[in-house]
Formats: sequence, C-alpha cells, structure tokens
Amino acid sequence: MKKFTSVSDVENLQEIIKKALHIKENPLSETEKGKGKTIGLVFLNSSLRTRLSSQIAAQNLGLNVLTLNAAQEAWNLEFADGAVMNGDTVEHIKDAIEVLNQYCDIIAVRCFAGMKNKEDDVNESILSQFEQHAKVPVISLESATRHPLQSLADCITITENWKEELKPKVVLTWAPHIKPIAHAVGNSFAEWMQEMDVDFVIANPEGYDLDKNFTKNVEVIHDQDEALKDADFIYVKNWSSFDDYAAMPEVKESWMLTNKKLENTNQAKVMHCLPVRRNVELSDEVMDGENSIIYQQAKNRIFSAQVVFSEILDELNSK
Repeated sequence: MKKFTSVSDVENLQEIIKKALHIKENPLSETEKGKGKTIGLVFLNSSLRTRLSSQIAAQNLGLNVLTLNAAQEAWNLEFADGAVMNGDTVEHIKDAIEVLNQYCDIIAVRCFAGMKNKEDDVNESILSQFEQHAKVPVISLESATRHPLQSLADCITITENWKEELKPKVVLTWAPHIKPIAHAVGNSFAEWMQEMDVDFVIANPEGYDLDKNFTKNVEVIHDQDEALKDADFIYVKNWSSFDDYAAMPEVKESWMLTNKKLENTNQAKVMHCLPVRRNVELSDEVMDGENSIIYQQAKNRIFSAQVVFSEILDELNSK
C-alpha cells in the first residue's frame, strides 16, 4: 500500500479486514515495525476519535508521532496557486508540505469540506495538494468527499458482528441535524459497502441523494420504514443536499431512529461514526440500547488505522 485515501488503495479488502482483526487480538505484536520513522498527523479540523485512534495505532507500531493542529497552531495557510500573499495568509500550503516532507516518513491529513464551493469540495482542493506535493505516503484522516479510515473500521465492525452464511442487509439511513453536514462519511460508506459481500441500500428523503459517483447503482429508497425492513445493520448519518449543495430541504416525516423503527428490522445492529446529536439523529434508547455497536465501532478506529499504517510501513521498509 503506497497511500490511503479511498477504497481503491486497498488491493484486497477481505485480507485487510482479516489483518485488522488479527492486530486487534494483539495490538503490540509489531512494536518494532515503525522504529526510526515518523508520522505527521496534520489536523485542519476538529477531531476526537481520528486523532486519538491514529496516535494509539502509530505508537503501537513504534512510530514517532508528530501532531499538528494546523488550524490553531500553524501559520495561516494559503491554498490558492499564484496567490499574492499580501493579506492574512502567511505560509503557502506547498511550502508547508515541503517542510513536512523533510520531517516525516508518512503524512496523514484531516481536511473537511468547506461546504461553500461545490467544485472545490468535489475536486478535493486541499487533499489533492497534499497528494501532489508530498514526497512520502499520504493518508486521509477524512477529506471533503471521503472518510476511508472510518469506513474501514465500519467494515471491520460488520464483519465481527455477522457470522451467518447469508448476506446481511445493510442500510445507510439519513438522519436529521441542526446544520448542514458534509457528505464524506455517507459517500465513503457507500463506496466501501459496494466492495463488501452485503445487500446494501440507502434511505434518505427526497432532495438528499448523495453524489452518484459514490453511490453508483445502489438502490436509494425515500421511505425509511420500507428501507429498514429486515435490516441486519443500520448506519445512521446526516448529510446535506448534494444537488442543491449544502442546502437543507424541508423534511416533514420523522427520520430519527427509535426503538419503534427497529421493530421492523431483523434485530438490526445500529452504527454511527460519532459525534452524534442524541435525540436528534437517534434516540437515547437506541444509542444506549442492546442493538447499539457504536462504541465497538469507535474502538475499531484504532485497528483500521493500525492496519493501514502497518501496510504502508511494509512498503517503506521494503525499499
């Protein structure tokens, strides 16, 4: 593995999941693999699980970890090519990345969608610059359009919780929110589920269809109760409109997940990437109930990161 920004960077998903579960059994089995190497974790946005799980995973491999909260601790960054920097920006992203090249063997970056310019977000205006200018492997800790480490953790969690021979039915369901939310988690989960041996459908209200570049031919159902019927796993997540970018079209029906809605499922396990707006996206009774595997999912963020770091170290150590 030479980089990690999407499922397309994974040669064999089932093999990676198997390796991650093996690492979970003994997280300290490769403490010498990263010895003498440094990973730079660059955060342009807030983080809890991604930050901590990445640090733990790197330390488990013996990596030296540099964490930069770039939005608060670094100089104001300029991202535009050809910019005349006579304003508030002090350092160009190209120069910052070149310095990171000198300090780090791996660069991992978290850069959310700006939710203002659709073209910039779709074209990954920030992550693409890291990929262009970095001379070391780049890992996405979430970008404008994808959250691959989260999606890998989701795949690990589903695999752990499904022992039947039949394919599980997995439903990604939209949930309400108080503000426009980016599409990265929804896009990414849809992309990865299409590489899994599952029956996958998406449920969202009219006006909230995700980008078809990610959902492709996945069935999209605009009736939540219909979509949830006989579900084995339910992934709850909000996102704003893609077509009317970042808008929040009115939704009159109740889309918050409750125990009542779970009655229509196959005792479905409930997932969410966190943070979650309790009693907005899903109810306390679901969040704290026996169907929830949300905290297990959060713990697996360590092992999704660790298996990716391990694979990239294998590539670096082979040179």
